[in-house]
Amino acid sequence: MGVEWKDNIDVADMLERVADLLEAQDAMPFRVSAYRKAANTIAAWPQPVMEVFTSEGEAGLRKLPGVGKSISAAVAEFVRTGSSSLLDRLESEASPEQLLASVPGIGPELARRIHAELGIRTLEELEQAAHEGSLEEVEGFGPRRGQQVRELLAARLGRSRRGAARLQAAPARGAQPELELLLQVDEEYRRRSAAGELRTIAPRRFNPSGEAWLPVLRRKLDGWSIRALFSNTALAHQQGTTRDWVVLYFDKDEEEGQCTVVTAHGGPLDGKRVVRGREVECLAYYGVEAEEAEAPQPSA
Repeated sequence: MGVEWKDNIDVADMLERVADLLEAQDAMPFRVSAYRKAANTIAAWPQPVMEVFTSEGEAGLRKLPGVGKSISAAVAEFVRTGSSSLLDRLESEASPEQLLASVPGIGPELARRIHAELGIRTLEELEQAAHEGSLEEVEGFGPRRGQQVRELLAARLGRSRRGAARLQAAPARGAQPELELLLQVDEEYRRRSAAGELRTIAPRRFNPSGEAWLPVLRRKLDGWSIRALFSNTALAHQQGTTRDWVVLYFDKDEEEGQCTVVTAHGGPLDGKRVVRGREVECLAYYGVEAEEAEAPQPSA
């Protein structure tokens, strides 16, 4: 049986996890930074690194910005075997209290109580507890500190999903896929997800059971490579839209970016699928009358 396909996000998550554990164990800052930089590079890389390794070996991996000899070896082992001996070793060496105490605002004593009372061992479990409110049941943890932890973890755990910061700033409008193409991929993704036809991955965030529930679709259309996933952000969970908001990552030649497709609620596009940031184009696409376009913009 072959090794399960490892998405770039899977690889980036592994590197981020290594960085978190190194930081919790007071490793040299430059080493922690190196793993975080490599995670950002791989999360945003347009070609699957598993393909890079298959075709070019570790030498190909070392061509990626910020991926040196030791990190390329870790990535190669992960995509080849599905596991990381480095990560396994660090997890065996690190106590849960050390990892929890690496979060600003949580000292050693509070980390001990959180682990003892709630059984929390990972930052992902900590984030889940912060959103559920169970952290506030621990002595020394109030609503204000809970909000602080939610914000800190949203930034810390969201790094690899946001990949390179350049993905957050969409490229020039002319360099984006046509609106019709994005909506086509969105429709296919939701339809095939509902039918259970897509490969699923196990996101680390908001997934205490470790279940592989997040469907992934890859398409190549009009020269664009597009990857679609349901949004697994804190906001999507708060809004109950993890099966509605679809994040599309796209790249072509030197251009890359991302967008989110949502169901509009209210306004002239009520009930229709809308690409955020391109609402005016959506009005024209759906044939909304000019006078209706003056109505308030749809909100998700």
